[in-house]
Formats: sequence, structure tokens, C-alpha cells
Amino acid sequence: MEEKFKQLSEKLAELSDLVYASAVLGWDQQVYMPPAGAEERGNQLGTLARIIQEKATAPELGKLLEDLMPYAESLDPDSDEARIIKVNRKDFDKATRVPPEHVEKFAQVTTMAQQVWMEARQKSDFSLFQPHLEKVLELRREYITFFPDVEHPYDALLDDFEPGMKTSEVKAIFEGLRPKQVELIRAIAGKPQVDDSFLHQPFDEKKQWDFGTEVITKFGYDWNRGRQDKTAHPFTTDFGVNDVRITTRVAPDFLNTMLFGTMHECGHALYGLGVAPGLERTGLAAGASLAVHESQSRMWENLVGRSLPFWQHFYPRLKETFPQLAGVPLEKFYKGINKVQPSFIRVEADEATYNLHIMLRMEIEIALMEDKLAANDLPEYWNTKMQEYLGVTPADDAKGVLQDVHWSGGMIGYFSTYALGNLISAQLWEKILQDLPDLSDQIRAGKFNTLLGWLREKIHRHGRKFEPQELVQKVTGSRIDPAPYVRYLTKKYSEIYGL
Repeated sequence: MEEKFKQLSEKLAELSDLVYASAVLGWDQQVYMPPAGAEERGNQLGTLARIIQEKATAPELGKLLEDLMPYAESLDPDSDEARIIKVNRKDFDKATRVPPEHVEKFAQVTTMAQQVWMEARQKSDFSLFQPHLEKVLELRREYITFFPDVEHPYDALLDDFEPGMKTSEVKAIFEGLRPKQVELIRAIAGKPQVDDSFLHQPFDEKKQWDFGTEVITKFGYDWNRGRQDKTAHPFTTDFGVNDVRITTRVAPDFLNTMLFGTMHECGHALYGLGVAPGLERTGLAAGASLAVHESQSRMWENLVGRSLPFWQHFYPRLKETFPQLAGVPLEKFYKGINKVQPSFIRVEADEATYNLHIMLRMEIEIALMEDKLAANDLPEYWNTKMQEYLGVTPADDAKGVLQDVHWSGGMIGYFSTYALGNLISAQLWEKILQDLPDLSDQIRAGKFNTLLGWLREKIHRHGRKFEPQELVQKVTGSRIDPAPYVRYLTKKYSEIYGL
């Protein structure tokens, strides 16, 4: 069996190299590629996607995985070897259901759609993007037909981002969470609003960039294995455990955009950089799921970056960088960056309202996949749901239906992972505070190595070895549970707003 496992490893390594090569092209598309290059890039990505699909579904690979299953069963179920075989077997079984022609076409269509989305968002004109979105939706519905045995059509898409999770499971979590978040938001609305006007003024873009760089360097981001660039919609991408890149955007007159966006993407990158080297080129050198990934980015952005101990350390440095904050006391600044107010833009939403943005998007996606909603109805439907969920109506498409890049890339089934990530982050945080009772003092001193070490040991090093529910259970003792997040929000905002 050792010889067969060696053969499997060689095939997985080749497949991994091709996936990373495709990722490089995708990163360049969103960061440096000139707009006119979209069609050629679509062809390149389409060709690579077809080759990857052909290799991922090759009969020789399937035979090796099948022959190695008894060997996997004889090993420690948590060993790298057993998980490499079992996880890749599941990947193979899923991949063989999807024709290479579909994969190639999907890559071509989404490459063009992403380029047009950028233009449509800039012009705040959904009509430019609509025909491209219709093609994406058609392909997503076709993809669902390749999995006729799923409990709900949306399950086929959700499983790509949250292995093992069901739509019914996520709905149940959200239905239990939404009333509690709405109750908290209403309680906050009954209190005097905090002042955040000092965040809405000119801030030198270079100084913002440099301050964000300083923060994430202290977090532990390794610049020898990563870099940061500007993009329209921030993202993180991995080309291997030694090349994990982040992007951010800078608003010239609002500090939060760059500040917390940079911390957020750094959280993703720290996860990628922490995967055990032994999992490189095995198909397992990635996050357990997007929700687990999101738990890391939201943890560093919010539980660390929006905490009072964090700013007890960094606020003097921020005031030194931006003298216009000299007259703003720490307590006022802390309350300002944690202001709760229903808003249009998801990525800039406060912690108390953020999950409602996600629930809205998931509801829309399910309606689209069930053919109960058409693309041309989206702007009006979006605005209606924003009013229903958050009590605000976007004035234009850029602040409404066009604000997120995900649908242009065909990433339908993705959004729920953001809210699930919030829940996991708080669940992990309770466990972290049990294990590291002096963590607040460490953060207050600007020391993050112990926290990062805990995350590397418990989460990062495992890569994709465990499904999300399995990993959360191993680390915290229970499956994904919204209660810790509700406790976290209630305690934090009770102190800020005097509830």
C-alpha cells in the first residue's frame, strides 16, 4: 500500500500545482490585470479549469483512492494519511459528477462576469451586470442537477463551502439567532446613540496603509510569505503554505474601511500560513471550511481588533499617526468604532447587525436557486428585503445589490459562511479565554503570539483534515452553537450602550 499511497501523493501534488496556478491568474485578474484582458483571461482560466477537472476525475486517481480505502480504515482515523485518502475520495466522488465542459464554461462566464461587475458597481448600474449574472445563475442551477440526491437543491452549493452542512441545519441556526439579534438591536435603538463622526473625516491614505501594515505585522503576518495589494473587494488567496496574499481597500474619508478590512484579511492569511507543511500539495492544505476560515478573520477583526484592550495598546500610536484624533478620548473612540446602526454595506456593518445582512443574502440565494426569483427582479427585491431586515433602503445599486463580488464569481452558497464564522469565532473565544485567562493583558501589551500559537495548534495546522462541525466539536466540545455569540454581543453592547 505504501507504493500506491506514493502514487496517489504524486497525482495530488500535480493537481494541487494546477489549482494554485489557476489561483495566481485569479489573483492577478482582480489586482493588476488591465480591463481589456478579461476575455483572454477567461479562456486561460477555462482551459486550466477543464484540465484540473479532467485530472481530478481521472479513472486512475479513482482506482487508487478506492484501493487505498481499506488501508485508510486500518490507520488512526485522525492521521494525515487516513484523512488525505478519505477527503480526496469525497472530492473525487463529487468531481466525477460534474462534466469538464461545465467546469470550463463556468470559469469563462464568471471571469467575464467579475470584470463587468466591477464596471457596473463603479457606475451603480445593475443592468450592465444582469445578463452576465443570468448566465451564472443558469450554470449554478445546472450544477445542482448533477446532485439529484441532495436533501435541498441549495445543499449542493453549500457543501462546496461548508462540507457536510445542510441547508436545514443553517436555517435552524439562523432562525434561532435572528430574534435574539433583533431584540438586541431594538434595545440599543432605545438608547442614546454613540458619536462616530470623528471616523468620517479625511485620513491620509498612505498613513492608513502603513498603520494597517504595522498592526498585522504585530499579529504575526509573515511578509516573507505574503504581500498586500489594493483591490475593489478585499480578499485573501493561497498559492501554497508559503505564499498567502491579502488585499485591502482604503477609503480617504472613513478610517474603518482599511483598518478593519486589513485585520480581517490578515486573519484569513494567518490561517493559511499556519497549515502544517506536511499537508502541502495533498489537497488538504486549505481551511476546514469557509465558516472556519471566517471565524479566524472575524476573530482578529472584531474580538481582537475592536476590543478595548487592543486600543489601550494601539490608540496612542493611532493618534500619533492622525493628529486629528488628538481630542478624541479612548473611551469615545472605542464606542465609535463599535457603533451599532443599520447600514447598507455588509463589509462595514457593525457586529450586532452584520448577521442580518447574511441572512438576507441567503434567503435571496435560495429563492434564486428555487426559481422563485429572477435576476431582473433583484434590485427591487434586494431593497425590499433590506428595509424588512434592517430598516434601510439603498439609494442606488452600488450600495445595494451590486455591493458584493460573490455572485459574479458564481459563489452562491457562500454567504451563510460569514454568519456561521461569527458564531464559531465566539465559541472558540470562550474556549481560548479558559485556556489563556490572561489574554486581555497580553493584547493590552501588544502581544499576540500566544493567541496565534493556540490557533495554530487547535485550528490552523489541521487544514482540511476535519469537516467544520467535527473540528468545532473537537476544540470546544460541542457543534456550532449561536449561544456564545449572543453572550458576547450582549455583554459588549450592554457595556457600550448601558443596556
